Amino acid sequence: MNYIGIDLGTSAVKLLLMEGSGKILKIVSREYPISFPKPGWSEQNPYDWFTQSMDGLKELLEESDKSQVAGISFGGQMHGLVALDEKDEVIRPAILWNDGRTTEECDYLNRVIGKEKLSSYTANISFTGFTAPKVLWMKKNEPENFARISKIMLPKDYLAYRLSGVHCTDVSDASGTLFFDVKNRTWSREMCEICGIRDEWLPKVFESYEAVGTIRPELAAELGIPENVKIAAGAGDNAAAAVGTGTVGDGACNISLGTSGTIFISSKKFGVDENNALHSFDHADGTYHLMGCMLSAASCNKWWMDEIIGTKDYAGEQKNITGLGENHVFFLPYLMGERSPHNDPNARGTFIGLTMDTTRADMTQAVLEGVAFALRDSFEVAKSLGIPIERTKICGGGAKSPLWKKIVANILNVKVDILENEEGPSMGGAMLAAVACGEYENVEEAAKAIVRVVDTIEPDPALAAKYEERYQKFKEIYPRCKDIFALLA
Repeated sequence: MNYIGIDLGTSAVKLLLMEGSGKILKIVSREYPISFPKPGWSEQNPYDWFTQSMDGLKELLEESDKSQVAGISFGGQMHGLVALDEKDEVIRPAILWNDGRTTEECDYLNRVIGKEKLSSYTANISFTGFTAPKVLWMKKNEPENFARISKIMLPKDYLAYRLSGVHCTDVSDASGTLFFDVKNRTWSREMCEICGIRDEWLPKVFESYEAVGTIRPELAAELGIPENVKIAAGAGDNAAAAVGTGTVGDGACNISLGTSGTIFISSKKFGVDENNALHSFDHADGTYHLMGCMLSAASCNKWWMDEIIGTKDYAGEQKNITGLGENHVFFLPYLMGERSPHNDPNARGTFIGLTMDTTRADMTQAVLEGVAFALRDSFEVAKSLGIPIERTKICGGGAKSPLWKKIVANILNVKVDILENEEGPSMGGAMLAAVACGEYENVEEAAKAIVRVVDTIEPDPALAAKYEERYQKFKEIYPRCKDIFALLA
């Protein structure tokens, strides 16, 4: 049988058709717009997600045996607020994960309610990207819209609802709302009371690999697939990417160089770091994970190439980079503020160390290195918890760059395993669908059967030593700029 994974990203939806063996049959992408109504705001129209997904599904299936489709599941951008009214119509544009408007609401939750209480209720503290502060913002600034709320959804779950008719979410995506008791895998009554929302506004919670229902008959007819195709709950993009890269079980690590950047560590034990610098979430395999998330990763390189340099020749620009570990320019990759580990929405992208002999290649290199240095900030928190990490897998658009992978391996000083397929969340979604349909007994079994490492990048001791010295300088820059960022805000 065949399975479909839908990766509902920030700039596009990517759809993947996979045989039960893991063989990829076809991949299709559809883009949709993103709007920035005010500085630091980020919104999308949920209807675009559905229409582009349906168009993509039609193209994905046009040359295949549609009768062989057994299941559909998802990976999706996390934290976004999709508010539905009593008729299940979208009330306002979705407020996305990288939206920074909720500074006051986060301050209220972290300082007035208190970080200790939040952590005890949800295993996390409030970040501007999370869903709960968005709800509080809507309650304060758009009371007429807040009064219409009948359901609070997450982006991929809105898509699952449109396909199945079921208001649902999964444990990994729910973990990023700040409404969820991660340790006990259930909604937190205390957080609902704090934020003034009703229990019935929240969707039913499933494990990521569980079927929530079947596809709506009218959509099955439109797509030409069987009416008994199962819709599985799916996972937040990072948990889905972890499944797609085989980062399951205990102590495995994955780095994602997508629009955002993450370091993802799976664990069979629930745990929270002392300062909540890392997110403590439920994993799509039925266990837990720790995650450090930076808001701008590959998007930093896209911004630099597309908007500043004005070129689409990413590989060509990287060919001019020489002298790894010796660049005198540093770049802070905080173009949308930052989450892990700084939790500072006022942080901004910054070049420092420019001189008259600075070249275009130096600045391009600084962007790539700055993202890797910022990932190491979260990596250091994980190491402080006594978690030994000697190797990691890697995925995301940035992982297609051999140079960037080499930089990551040496800045983190770990082995970087290269996968046969680097499709991340869409692959993970298809694998979750396969588990939901009984193709595999569990997620770990699916990962062992499907995910294959084809190469490993070993850190070079001499280069790693150079980057160690540079990292010690990099980590001093943000603390010294923090007050300036606040002043500029």
